Amino acid sequence: MVRVLLVEDDEAIAESLGVGLARYGFVVQRTGTGAQALAARGFDLVLLDLGLPDMDGLDLCRELRRRTEVPIIVITARSGETDTVVGLEVGADDYVSKPFGVREIVARARAVLRRCRPVVTADDGVGTGSSLALGRARLDRRSRRVHIDDVEISLTPKEFDLLSFLAEDLGAAFTREQILEAVWDAHWHGPTRTLDVHIGVLRRKFDGVLKIETVRGVGFRLEVAP
Repeated sequence: MVRVLLVEDDEAIAESLGVGLARYGFVVQRTGTGAQALAARGFDLVLLDLGLPDMDGLDLCRELRRRTEVPIIVITARSGETDTVVGLEVGADDYVSKPFGVREIVARARAVLRRCRPVVTADDGVGTGSSLALGRARLDRRSRRVHIDDVEISLTPKEFDLLSFLAEDLGAAFTREQILEAVWDAHWHGPTRTLDVHIGVLRRKFDGVLKIETVRGVGFRLEVAP
């Protein structure tokens, strides 16, 4: 579970982005001013709009970076190269210009979280950088290879993407919609059995090593086999 501090004073944008992030499993805390952002606690990632009513967003970014090492993604209508460079220089980890899609924000959020901190998904799932250990299995996103012990498991591109997505939060239940949008496409209109077929293949290939459990009425979750 990733807790996001969303600093955005535009109610429509904040509402839309908050709902979109929640669909991907993020827990969103919304604030509309710099003062509220500085008072916030308990977040893993900051999405920061530069156009705030009470202070300059770059000053807020600088102060947040002084106080915390959590990743900061600047979201703004400013698209000039100077603003981008300054934002990165004062502590932002990434920079997204409006308009943007929720999937772009989600992809960038996951990327900076992987870069900026070790991945610890559960007692039996620990990784650093692009590599993630899942019990006896090891998944490497950079090389797109998966091994059980020292034996490589052959996966199709979609099988790897599906396993990688489920492994991002070991033990968390993902909805079918979240999985289809992340692994296939936001506008996927193919057969509804496609996901089930891929789940079945992964279950066979990782039998006794990983468990992909069906969460009734929701979707699926990945766990390390006992």
